[in-house]
Amino acid sequence: MSSGLPNDTLDKARSFIYRNARLLDRLRFAYYWEKGTKKAVLTALKGYQNDDGGFGHALEPDIRCPHSQPVPTELALLYMDDLDRYDAGMVGHIGRYLKQIALPDGGFPRAHLSINAFPHAPWWETSSDDAFSVNPTGSLLGLLMKQKAWMGYEHEPWFRLSVRQMWEHMENAEPDGYHEAVHWISFLRVFPDRALSRPYLNKLDEWLAKPGSIERNPEAQGYVHKVLDWAPRRDSYAAKFVTPEEVQLHLAYMQAEQREDGGWPISWATLSPAVELEWRGYLTVERLLTLKSYGKL
Repeated sequence: MSSGLPNDTLDKARSFIYRNARLLDRLRFAYYWEKGTKKAVLTALKGYQNDDGGFGHALEPDIRCPHSQPVPTELALLYMDDLDRYDAGMVGHIGRYLKQIALPDGGFPRAHLSINAFPHAPWWETSSDDAFSVNPTGSLLGLLMKQKAWMGYEHEPWFRLSVRQMWEHMENAEPDGYHEAVHWISFLRVFPDRALSRPYLNKLDEWLAKPGSIERNPEAQGYVHKVLDWAPRRDSYAAKFVTPEEVQLHLAYMQAEQREDGGWPISWATLSPAVELEWRGYLTVERLLTLKSYGKL
């Protein structure tokens, strides 16, 4: 461990994860720090995939619905992307699911109505599932374009229509906060036609540069998105909008937030103590990966 952090940061986090985290996040921790394998992580992830190809079963802990939903499916792709290993079978089945749920004019809804029949955070309450949402459409498309394990999506009408919907959305709006901007980034950063994406990247950059888009105060309370939420890795797109001094300040504050039990806290209310621990297990792995990326672990 590099100087600047207490030498028990990782040990305390390890204890928290093995006492409290889901199998999936325990295996992620084992892969990154204890010679675990990508295969083990992917095997655990596959347990969340339904026969229709989508993901459910509370992979997104605030969505307790076992049925497939767009956001847990996006999260599954993010897990694979973080491992830098996309499973061809899982991704191919995801493509089948996305074809089934794509809206007539392209894109995907934020959630399906089936979400309402199971416990869920209040912001996931859904009255309609026939409206386009950039969250999670942007990342679903971006991650499909990024992976190379399954290329069956490229000429699908639903994919082309969904890309067109993203362009139309970005033409007529700017990001509506963090939860839209990250989907702009995911989509635009990998779109192969750089000349086509450049005007929208410029629009995104102008928004990111505005005061208030990135929370600079490490002590800000509540559900805010700070420097290291936007730039959790050195190569994060938004890293160019923060200074090295801001990064170091937020890294120090992040490390100080580690609780005595070894885990990191979350900044929103959850459905139950069990759900809180699921989120904290996930977030603790993420915090460690951020510290590692910036040379602190």
